[in-house]
Amino acid sequence: MKTIKTFKKPLKNYMCWPLMLTVLVILLNIPLYYFDKRAGICVSIFAAVYFVVTLALYLVYSSLVRKEVIDFATQYGTVQKKLLNEFEIPYALLENNSKILWMNEAFAEVTEKEKNYHKSITSIFPTITRELLEKDEKERDIRIEWKDRIYRASVSRLYFHEEEATADGEAIVDDVIEVKNQYLTSLYLFDETELQRHIQENREQQLVSALVYIDNYEEALESIEEVKRSLLVALVDRKVSKYFAERDSIIKKIEKDKYFVVFKHKYLDDLMKDKFSILENVKTIKVGNEMAVTLSMGIGISNANYNQKHEFSRMAIDLALGRGGDQVVVKEGEKISYFGGKSRQVEKMTRVKARVKAHALRELFASREQVFIMGHSISDMDAFGASIGIYCAAQVMGKKAHIVLNDVTSSLRPMKECFTEEKGYPEDMFIRSEKAIEMVKDSSVLVVVDTNRPNYTECPEILRQSKNIVVFDHHRQGSEVIENAVLSYIEAYASSTCEMVAEVLQYFNENIHLRPNEADSIYAGILIDTNNFMTKTGVRTFEAAAYLRRCGAEVTRVRKLLRDDMAAYKARAEAVRHAEVYKGAFAISICPADPRVESPTIAGAQAANELLNIVGIKASFVLTEYNEKIYISSRSIDEINVQLIMERMGGGGHLNVAGAQLVDCTVYEAKRKIEETLDQMLEEGDLEV
Repeated sequence: MKTIKTFKKPLKNYMCWPLMLTVLVILLNIPLYYFDKRAGICVSIFAAVYFVVTLALYLVYSSLVRKEVIDFATQYGTVQKKLLNEFEIPYALLENNSKILWMNEAFAEVTEKEKNYHKSITSIFPTITRELLEKDEKERDIRIEWKDRIYRASVSRLYFHEEEATADGEAIVDDVIEVKNQYLTSLYLFDETELQRHIQENREQQLVSALVYIDNYEEALESIEEVKRSLLVALVDRKVSKYFAERDSIIKKIEKDKYFVVFKHKYLDDLMKDKFSILENVKTIKVGNEMAVTLSMGIGISNANYNQKHEFSRMAIDLALGRGGDQVVVKEGEKISYFGGKSRQVEKMTRVKARVKAHALRELFASREQVFIMGHSISDMDAFGASIGIYCAAQVMGKKAHIVLNDVTSSLRPMKECFTEEKGYPEDMFIRSEKAIEMVKDSSVLVVVDTNRPNYTECPEILRQSKNIVVFDHHRQGSEVIENAVLSYIEAYASSTCEMVAEVLQYFNENIHLRPNEADSIYAGILIDTNNFMTKTGVRTFEAAAYLRRCGAEVTRVRKLLRDDMAAYKARAEAVRHAEVYKGAFAISICPADPRVESPTIAGAQAANELLNIVGIKASFVLTEYNEKIYISSRSIDEINVQLIMERMGGGGHLNVAGAQLVDCTVYEAKRKIEETLDQMLEEGDLEV
């Protein structure tokens, strides 16, 4: 404990100021000798007597004052120590190695430890680690749970210096202790059990709004006899009403295929644990209908107001429908959760939407000066072909168009070489991101194809610069989407973006005519994304291919342009050869990083397709290390929804075709992460082998 040997400066000055007055009296006495010598002598005698008396008093009383000060400090420290010891709030002092130095009675009572307990605080509260205490923060709060109670642990540092010491340390530490790093850590425990209980009760009583849509209302009714249609609708209404009525909900049918539901927040956890079984229950309705009925649901949660909750539910249902339907999307602020989405999307037989989008695109082009077209980074054939289609649409409107393309892969180069100045195309048909940033104006329109995620595009910067954005994509939407798009055409059931663009071109303008190489590019995009028309193909896929064939697309010519070089073929073969089978149903492999392979990600995707040809393989995953990232290509035929798997790893895609990109990890760490994700989903029942 620090010993008081001398007075500190303020008290010392206070004790010495009478002696200092002697100097002032002497200085004032000097002028008196000039006016009256006898008066000066008298004052000098007085000053001498005053100095002697003051000095004597100082010597006599300084020791007494020092003793009184020490007694007061001791009594003050004792009182403070007693107050802290009997303090109702649990309080403890920790050394810098997280060991408990001292605790008051309340802390000992809460933790059920003796007061001489000097082990690490982590042995009592595992969440309070040494690393957490070593963080250089003045004060922070940690929420901990102990013995069915909830505490807010307030942690702060008490610094000790040579000149001064905090009262807490002086009052508590009885022995001489060497404080390392010149600080201790104080820990207060505030019992917030009742507060959290009331907060939880208040949260549970809040209302949650939900929108429930029947995805395939018209299609399901058309697949049944007319006399049974009312029965089918009645059974769906009964299923939906019964499911929510059990949760004390209000259900209102707002349209023939739409419901508005309001229920208390406390039932939301039950619905999540139940994984919204209504999605599967409604599929069991069979009254002669060939097509199963599917539902989509959007749930909005907000602490603001009811308008905000309804807006969130509307955004959630739009996201659910944009991802293909048959799922539930829960939106709570920026947090978005997904449930369901295991079934294949139903292809829409009507082309009304394509015609409406084509007319909207034509009107938008007519009012703008120039068009910029951009796909995703490391562009593939689908993004390239779709860009060519939009370029042709801009050309027929007489608008200057540019395609933003940075890196051209070996698989894309033969197709790109079909669009040169010698073949009648302008030099600035393809531009890099740097030039596009300089050229974009407020009067420009930006068309994004084959992606709806801003960070996946060739140049995210021009997304922020552009005020007029159009999105064409066939991937399911995630939580990260391109915002403020004036026109968005996202169809998860489409086989490729090229298929969507081919449909739009048919309604865009009567005078539009594609050259053979342009039709080849769009046809090649469909061919690659459908794996030679074996994956995700529907009636409209073949109709789009037939339209392109009429425009001059040649199958043999496209096949020659899409041939691989020997290095890529060998890399794909190596990936297939070294594939490992996990859990008897999942093929996982690593595509070798051969510097001779210019497009390793495409080789990895092709290897994933090849692995599905093996008997017993339900899903395949091929990892490729490229540009300091790990690219994962996942494929399945029909039994496994790889899109759900990739979403858990930060990616996305389709039910049968999906992918993800990982950073700051090795390819083997990524492989372990895939295995852990599969184990977790199998345990939770989201996957069935």
